[in-house]
Amino acid sequence: MKLSRSDRILLDELQRDNTRNQADLAEIAGMSRTSCWRRIRDFEDSGLIERQVALLDPQLAGFHIQVLLAVSMTEHTDENRLAFENHVNRLDEVTECFTVAGERDYVLHVVVPDIETYTEFLNQEILKHRAVHSASSTFVLKRVKYTTQLPMQGRQA
Repeated sequence: MKLSRSDRILLDELQRDNTRNQADLAEIAGMSRTSCWRRIRDFEDSGLIERQVALLDPQLAGFHIQVLLAVSMTEHTDENRLAFENHVNRLDEVTECFTVAGERDYVLHVVVPDIETYTEFLNQEILKHRAVHSASSTFVLKRVKYTTQLPMQGRQA
């Protein structure tokens, strides 16, 4: 998608705070209100804006344990990959899942309220899966940076 400078400014502002009214957004992006509204609809229709959500603080929401879970597969078949990915997509505790290159095949971000819940999750939902060979847990001590905002003005696509 070809994005103008105004589009990038608008997308930056929407990522920062999507509760702003369109008059403010239009002014910041140097657009008319109608153009601003139309561009937002275009971004939604194209899939560039996937969805609009509220971002919660895991600690305040009661999720005191965050884990980066690296998983190795038993075999690298399409059947195993699809079975594992479908399984992971049904697990609420997994907030992100990446296929990766290197020693492991997947890295999952897992949030749970306590270590007991994580132990049960790991044993019942991950290690018992037929496609999983092994898993390694790295416990998050402190979140240093967290953003969902893409650097729209800092990079040219």
